[in-house]
Amino acid sequence: MKQNVIDDYNLVSGQQKAAILMMSLDEEKASILFSLMDDEEIKELSVIMASLGKVNSNVVEQLFDEFNEKLSSASTLVGTYESTERLLSKALDKERVANIMEEIRGPAGRTMWDKLGNVNEHVLANYLKNEYPQTIAVILSKIRPEHAAKVIALLPENFAMEIVMRMLRMDSVQKEVLDGLEKTLRKEFMSNLSKSTRRDSHELIADIFNSLDRGTETRFMDALEDRNPESAERVKSLMFTFEDLVRVDSQGIQILLRNVDKDKLAVALKGASDTIKNLFFNNMSSRAGKIIKEDMEAMGPVRLRDVEEAQQYIVNTTKELSNAGEIVISEGKDSDEMVY
Repeated sequence: MKQNVIDDYNLVSGQQKAAILMMSLDEEKASILFSLMDDEEIKELSVIMASLGKVNSNVVEQLFDEFNEKLSSASTLVGTYESTERLLSKALDKERVANIMEEIRGPAGRTMWDKLGNVNEHVLANYLKNEYPQTIAVILSKIRPEHAAKVIALLPENFAMEIVMRMLRMDSVQKEVLDGLEKTLRKEFMSNLSKSTRRDSHELIADIFNSLDRGTETRFMDALEDRNPESAERVKSLMFTFEDLVRVDSQGIQILLRNVDKDKLAVALKGASDTIKNLFFNNMSSRAGKIIKEDMEAMGPVRLRDVEEAQQYIVNTTKELSNAGEIVISEGKDSDEMVY
């Protein structure tokens, strides 16, 4: 991912200036300033600090000129979550730092309601289904209507209608009630969400390797095996390839078939093993299977790159459906094998 670079002082916002200033100070002076702020001020400033990216030295110099100070040895700064957390640790106790970092690592948004509006609707609906209808009504009334609509659509119909009725009858909500609800959401939901969404580094590398073309992936994997065989083995176990579609059951393959472009499927199957071809054809009607086979024959020779791109498209669609809970990908262990 390309790192953000701040190199034009005229485009730097007031909040970014404050963040750059804090990053420029030594830890002792920065800790004094942090100790004078409340949690909300620290969180707001920390979000900006953590997302700064690279700040060129000329921007730092101009900032200090603006404050009528001379920076004797300007240097490039890099604002990251790690550097922000390290700086906060100099001024605040460990638990307070952990709470602040968990919140700023979570969904984007200045307020709790902004953050909830950026939480995946499936995740939010799964959490809310265990709450009282009145509580859900208040929460949904505070987020964007289009997002609330997606959440309601995922709840059981009778339960959803009860929530709608509560929203229709709802008067203005007391500030104390909203404050208490925000506090609960921050403590119970956002805290757990930020923890659960921190990605394991091996999972990240597995996703990256999955997106590489076959030749590049092989080169990288070979190099990783030479340097760290244990990590290579773990990355391999987390990767999901086109041939791993055998880990999807018949119902899942049928759902996948309804969600993929049939032309791309034909190209993908052109370079697939007989096992994978049979997996798809056995879950199609004889007429649909015949059409796909005829398309495969009619297209003649296909470039390997086109086949790999089509197969990656099928893999990505499979993972999206799996993340949405529509299909299940077994782990490939004995306990996941089907018994007939």
